[in-house]
Amino acid sequence: MTVGFPRLGIISALHQEQAGLIDLMHNKSTLTRGMREYTSGRLENTDTVCVLSRIGKVAAAATAATLIEHFDVTHVVFTGVAGATDESVQVGDIVVADALVQHDMNASPLFPRFEIPLLGQSHFASDLSLTEQLLSAAQSFVEQDLGNVLSEQDRMQFRLERPRVHRGLIGSGDEFIHNRDRRELLRRQFPDLLAVEMEGGAVAQVCFEFGVPFAVIRTISDGANEGAPHDFMQFIERVASRYAFAIVRRLCG
Repeated sequence: MTVGFPRLGIISALHQEQAGLIDLMHNKSTLTRGMREYTSGRLENTDTVCVLSRIGKVAAAATAATLIEHFDVTHVVFTGVAGATDESVQVGDIVVADALVQHDMNASPLFPRFEIPLLGQSHFASDLSLTEQLLSAAQSFVEQDLGNVLSEQDRMQFRLERPRVHRGLIGSGDEFIHNRDRRELLRRQFPDLLAVEMEGGAVAQVCFEFGVPFAVIRTISDGANEGAPHDFMQFIERVASRYAFAIVRRLCG
């Protein structure tokens, strides 16, 4: 795949979501900044900086701003897991954001609900070119790599029969959604919402304000309902980490 970005920043919330990527880097060096380790190097054919943001919007925003201001990245990708909010999106599927919204933003009546104060918008569109490249990498992974990176046991345990790649709206908030009523409320507020997580919307806002292209890709780990915490870490370690490794490698190759 031909890439078109001079320096790519890759953010994940948890260690498992970047497992193996740093080991794959050449000529790498690590700098600690704001209690986070930023590892710079060559990942396949791309100059890359990898970092773990930790969980939540503030952590993600601080990390994205540091990547841009201190490490001079020209593009940002966030990769991790999310809960599905649409019935067509299943565990093991992949969602690539075409836009992100912060579903817990509410400065009304001073500003319309969900609108980011003083920016005049609630939805932040991802970069079209970078999103298309992520979609291509994800689709190629599902079609060509899935059988090689997941064991039959894992595919059976997590019911990963025919994973699909989706493109659409992702919602972010400082809340782990694991209640069916809460999920349905979000669906009524955002009828086209595909998935929910805790960082992407903050990264989207920071990149928008700095004028840096970004994209967000999420592996679906649960249905954002009462069963969400069940086997969550097992899924990240045995499934999502392998998705992320293979897709990012394709993106940077």
